[in-house]
Amino acid sequence: MDDPAGTGPLTGAERAWPAIPPDLDATLVLVRHGESELIVQRRFQGQTETPLSSTGRRQAALVAGRLARPHDRPALPLPQGPPLAIVHSPLRRAADTADAIRSAAIGDDAFGQPIQIRADPRFTEIGQGAWEGRLASEIGATDGDRLAAWRRTPTLAWAPDGERLVDVRERVAAGLNDLLAELAAAGRPGSIDRPQVAGYGDAVSDQPWTILVGHDGVFKVVLLTLFDLPLERFWMWSSDLCGITVLELRAGRPVVRAMNLTEHLAGLLDDEAQAEMEARTRSGAL
Repeated sequence: MDDPAGTGPLTGAERAWPAIPPDLDATLVLVRHGESELIVQRRFQGQTETPLSSTGRRQAALVAGRLARPHDRPALPLPQGPPLAIVHSPLRRAADTADAIRSAAIGDDAFGQPIQIRADPRFTEIGQGAWEGRLASEIGATDGDRLAAWRRTPTLAWAPDGERLVDVRERVAAGLNDLLAELAAAGRPGSIDRPQVAGYGDAVSDQPWTILVGHDGVFKVVLLTLFDLPLERFWMWSSDLCGITVLELRAGRPVVRAMNLTEHLAGLLDDEAQAEMEARTRSGAL
């Protein structure tokens, strides 16, 4: 049966998207971009260009420092050696976050060699059409029914002139195809016949790995696609600003090793709390 809304799991020919090599041993790291100026203003972003805010630049620096020293305690479950590549959405907020990650790795001489960095438009954020640049409160007041439907049934409703999730999945899966093929070419075939429970010598030390810097909406689709879940479950995943998610491919089988880590941002939160306390002291407010 046809599924024009893209609500069902991948079936038949669609299962080639993404074509995960059956013997692929590799690691994929997802990093959401830092806070942008439109986020500060509580406006819908979509594919609208917006720079990182001052907080977003600090977030990017912190996640960059964490990934430049991934095996500092507490260690991230990442292979030894440099990432194969840093791939990013071409939108400025993602590109600037990716540049910060690359600069930290080079500046700290963390890996002792250059790291390839490239934009891939297939990982651009979901287009939000007529909602882009508008305040969330304004959309709620003028197009509230459609917004509510998008939040409840995202495969059946979307922004005016925006992207359907089934179309987003098509471009994202094509990008994943190429990214996973590149990882497979850089590594060697693996086997599922090894310990599958953490703590029992799960060896990832020589796997190739890649960092993908992008957006919450696209990462939702990436995860649903890799784990062969229906698009109806779009809202089950969430990525915080500059959060780190680590996915391992074990002989072609995706495994979540870490989800939405944000501990590296703790210093920023401490600084913000201190600034708020000083502001309250100056104003006399409680």
